[in-house]
Amino acid sequence: MVVKISIIKKHIMLKLDSKTPEGPLAEKWSKYKSTCKLVNPANKTKLDVIVVGTGVAGGPAAATLAELGYNVKCFCFQDTPRRAHSVAAQGGINAAKNYKHDGDSDYRLFYDMLKGGDFRSREADVYRCAEVSNNVIDQMTAAGLPFAREYGGGLTTRSFGGVQVSRTFYASGQTGQQCLLAGYTAMARQIFKGKITMYSRREMLELVLINGKARGIITRNLITGDIEKYSAHAVVLATGGYGTIYYLSTLAINSNASAQYLAFKKGAGWANPCFIQIHPSCIPQLNPYQGKLTLMSESLRNDGRVWVPKQKKDTRNPNDIPEEERDYYLERKYPSFGNLVPRDIGSRAAKEMCDAGYGVGKTGLAVYLDFSDAIKKFGQKVIADRYGNLFDLYEKMTGINSYEEPMRIYPAGHYTMGGLWVDYNMMTTIPGLFAIGECNFSVHGANRLGASSLLQGAADGYFVLPVTIGNYLADEIKTPRISTELPEFIEAEKNVREREEKFMSIQGKQTVTSFRKRLGSIMWDYCGIKRTEEGLKKALVLIEELKKEFLRDVKITGNLNEYNTEIIKTLRTEDAFEVAKLLCMDALNRRESCGAHFREEFQTPEGEAKRNDAEFKYVSVWEYQGEDKSPVLNKEDLKFDFVELKERNYK
Repeated sequence: MVVKISIIKKHIMLKLDSKTPEGPLAEKWSKYKSTCKLVNPANKTKLDVIVVGTGVAGGPAAATLAELGYNVKCFCFQDTPRRAHSVAAQGGINAAKNYKHDGDSDYRLFYDMLKGGDFRSREADVYRCAEVSNNVIDQMTAAGLPFAREYGGGLTTRSFGGVQVSRTFYASGQTGQQCLLAGYTAMARQIFKGKITMYSRREMLELVLINGKARGIITRNLITGDIEKYSAHAVVLATGGYGTIYYLSTLAINSNASAQYLAFKKGAGWANPCFIQIHPSCIPQLNPYQGKLTLMSESLRNDGRVWVPKQKKDTRNPNDIPEEERDYYLERKYPSFGNLVPRDIGSRAAKEMCDAGYGVGKTGLAVYLDFSDAIKKFGQKVIADRYGNLFDLYEKMTGINSYEEPMRIYPAGHYTMGGLWVDYNMMTTIPGLFAIGECNFSVHGANRLGASSLLQGAADGYFVLPVTIGNYLADEIKTPRISTELPEFIEAEKNVREREEKFMSIQGKQTVTSFRKRLGSIMWDYCGIKRTEEGLKKALVLIEELKKEFLRDVKITGNLNEYNTEIIKTLRTEDAFEVAKLLCMDALNRRESCGAHFREEFQTPEGEAKRNDAEFKYVSVWEYQGEDKSPVLNKEDLKFDFVELKERNYK
């Protein structure tokens, strides 16, 4: 079987105008805020905004828009906004406060993010994120977030990978949970005031366009099974990433790419889908029945040292292996950054050591993360104060006390830098459809630096979108509230029902989870840490074959008009097949190695990623062409007017 990939290079169908303001880099955002269109307070009360997702981007966006006066309809598939997957972020949130007086600045944070992403993101977007970082910390602190503090009461920071300053603010190992609760508190206030109407336990199943503009969504009530219609003057997606494409990942099992894919089918460009991050420090798979993996924060590598035995297939207890027989391979290969190299580099290094036979544990697919030196230096109480909840989590998962024996870690799917294409306004190629946080592509390039996820989400939700959405809604103040009985809504509802009924009629023999596992295995094997042209082509064939089997033999239990998790899993899995193909097509097209996208054919003599700026210094933006048709590739050329393109080097 041959899978054809049509890449149209001459005929650009999508209009990709980044709308980046002119002027010096450090003045662009200020200039934008001074010149963008505004909506006066009285008119804001006439406008409705839908926000899908309640994580560290969606929650603050909903709360801030409501505070401004807009009428917000907010949706999540969890039973409460507090369960959005941002709750699982552990290590911290970056900001250029320079409290340690170690040379940090807005520009240095900007440059670290741009370099960390291997120069595959827009300068202006990245700088804006760095510029508002201090506002984010001030906002979180004012909301009562319990950041770690010095003895004297001031906020303290720690380091993360790919930087040489200490700029990461943290709340033990549960920073994401605290950031989420800060956003939720602001939401709760607006819910009480009636400015946010909260719809929990809803799954978005369709995006509704009227005259080319995003005007609403169709959802399934996960409790009753009812199909519901909701309208608004603008729609904001804050639905996270698609790391569950590997099935086993650090994401919540219910995290999915369906909202993004539904927007893609309606005309939103999907940017850099192959840029997906593999986190180097996760608890290895413990049994074949797991549905997810568990993250061990990058912050642990501030004090933990990564090593493997120098002897292959060494089965001794790690505490019995003398110092001279240990290979601290990250410190050896990258002396300037040591154990705090960027995640893509740390993941590839761990895989290389395990593939060479130096891995530990029963499977040989793990390396050690050792805290014995730090405990000797600072004492166990200090280490417990810094990471106690993570040590407790590890012991609950594995039965191993990490104060006495090294952790075992291995890379796992974690975060997606790719996502819906957006301009400087955070608007997609569909007018009125905005994408914020992880579900857009804007600031992380080919690799995200640690502790920048919470930063981007909070920056987008609190400080960027509330400004830029007004620039669009200023032209909508004469648009009356949209009826959900318009033909476009009726047709969208009909399509959703027909899609559900199609799957209910199959009545095959295999569970949807069995297909999801097999798809994840294909993606991990051929489009994971390392990729090749041969492997990617094989993956496309295997994905197509598996999809056909899925469409004829999936078994869905229960009925439509009731609580039924299987139908939702099935719809998400159908979308996942298409997202997987898109990811492989993009990886196949990008004949270079950059950041987390590592093509084995393109590497330096030292085994590092080898970029090809002459041919691939662009954002790949894929455009949907229809069912069973290959998407079209569009390109947004990346211009670097304020930094010099250099080979990324962390040695």
